[in-house]
Amino acid sequence: MALFRSAVDAIRRGVARTAKALGAGLKSLLHGRALSEELIDEIESRLIAADVGVRAAREITEALRRDFRAGQVPRGEDAIEFLKRTLKQRWGPQDRTLAIAPTPPTVLLVCGVNGAGKTTSVAKIAKTLRDEGRSVLLAAADTFRAGAVAQLSIWAERLGVEVVRGQQGADPAAVTFDAVEAALARKVDALLVDTAGRLHTQEPLMRQLSKIRSVISRRIPDAPHETLLVLDATSGQNAIQQARVFREAVQITGIFLAKLDGTARGGIVVAIRDELDVPVKLVGVGERPEDVQPFDPDRFVEAMFEQE
Repeated sequence: MALFRSAVDAIRRGVARTAKALGAGLKSLLHGRALSEELIDEIESRLIAADVGVRAAREITEALRRDFRAGQVPRGEDAIEFLKRTLKQRWGPQDRTLAIAPTPPTVLLVCGVNGAGKTTSVAKIAKTLRDEGRSVLLAAADTFRAGAVAQLSIWAERLGVEVVRGQQGADPAAVTFDAVEAALARKVDALLVDTAGRLHTQEPLMRQLSKIRSVISRRIPDAPHETLLVLDATSGQNAIQQARVFREAVQITGIFLAKLDGTARGGIVVAIRDELDVPVKLVGVGERPEDVQPFDPDRFVEAMFEQE
């Protein structure tokens, strides 16, 4: 589903805090200086502070140290180019586009913990689909949190899409079933299922999420076509553990990294790549419905090292 088009300026704005802390910080540290063992140690510390992960920071700086000792990276400026090139190389070939069903509706199941920005992320995806001229139906399957159904309904009204909802406390799987039936009957292009903001430590709720997935697949055998986990970029390494548990429960196919504009530790995308076999597909770069971008590793790394 090649719907999301990357805008360089939007990515730059989204990682502005990370760029200020990492890119500008490294420029100040390294500009006009000969590289040294001590500076490489400081680079490692700053990579860890940007949340790229201890393993990644260590591997990158060990490679830098080898090239420095071989005389291949003598200057601080050379080290910055080395870091950008090496970070880009950590992403192998991955399909980062959203899947599309051969026969509508395409079903996207969206999950995540409370406060991750899940419902807003659903709205951003819905707006992009609508802007592409596709019909969209929302399923308000987050029936546990007070106000969640109302929040999604407000977004639906703003975006001009319909929503299937139940009463607060209703069975989320039953709401999902009704939404699937409605999507088939109305012949919509896409159904977005907003699930409860369940804590990854709550086993009964994780079982409920698995039940929702089963309800969908029984009615549409190859669905959900995409199961997106919304992670809060500001939560740092906690996001990695959340992703591990959700992946075991519902076979996550992609990650929507929300609130990227709200953190100076955007290097979390590197840790996600290293620790999980799940592609980051979308990133939230602001609060508006249109503030969503496809994840492009090369552009992301360049923006992360933007030097004002």
